[in-house]
Amino acid sequence: MKTFRKELVFNTSKTLEFVNISEKVQQAIDESGVTEGLALVNSMHITSSVFINDHESGLHNDFAVWLERLAPNKPHSQYKHNLTGEDNADAHLKRQIMGREVVVAITNGVLDFGPWEQIFYGEFDGKRPKRVLVKIIGN
Repeated sequence: MKTFRKELVFNTSKTLEFVNISEKVQQAIDESGVTEGLALVNSMHITSSVFINDHESGLHNDFAVWLERLAPNKPHSQYKHNLTGEDNADAHLKRQIMGREVVVAITNGVLDFGPWEQIFYGEFDGKRPKRVLVKIIGN
């Protein structure tokens, strides 16, 4: 069994942004030489996310609006976490909703997606570098 580890770094221009990272994960699979196995993809920061869904701008807008309704950024004073000097409590909650990681099967050397599925990096406290781990295991 082979294992392969790669870190991807993202520095979004917006506080909240969704980035399709499917091609970058596939590139890591290609580098690994694994043709049958699993790819774990997880955010290494507590204010960002990795999730699977459709690559459709209307849906991504819906996510942003929905997340802001569930965990509004302001007023900052509504969150006890922000009393510590932070101002990103909403980003922690948004990450919790969207999830930390995904695991995708690798079949014949490619991500074994269902229809319309893609992997996304979700940023909720952006404008600074953050890492995503890609861990691949298989043969």
